[in-house]
Amino acid sequence: MAACDREGLLAYPVATVPARPDPLVDLRRLVTEYDPVAVVVGLPVDLAGKDGPAARAVRVRAGEISDALRPVPVFLADERMTTATAAGRLRATGRTARTSRAVIDQAAAVAILEGVLDAERSGRATFERATGVAQEEES
Repeated sequence: MAACDREGLLAYPVATVPARPDPLVDLRRLVTEYDPVAVVVGLPVDLAGKDGPAARAVRVRAGEISDALRPVPVFLADERMTTATAAGRLRATGRTARTSRAVIDQAAAVAILEGVLDAERSGRATFERATGVAQEEES
């Protein structure tokens, strides 16, 4: 997980939230602590930008997160190449991917958030809002 300052200038790592047993408890706690204006979930599309099984599973999970964190909006953002970018940054500091999985996840979260912030600043926002069951029922 990553966060940024209120101006959206500096993204920084916060924590690694394990997927099991239930990440929603930790996510609710972190949202309460950091009071974000939005939450961004990385969407693992393939290199052609298409949804595969992993992206479809993340869309479902992002909907559950959206329901759990209401009224904070949840967005999906393309995470292509962020893990590779993060691993490269860590290698440059002398760390290895094998011994730094949690750190790589945090660095990838920073890279995803930096991409969203850069896109937002340049007017080319490419993220989409995640919708959960509660939002679909309201529509």
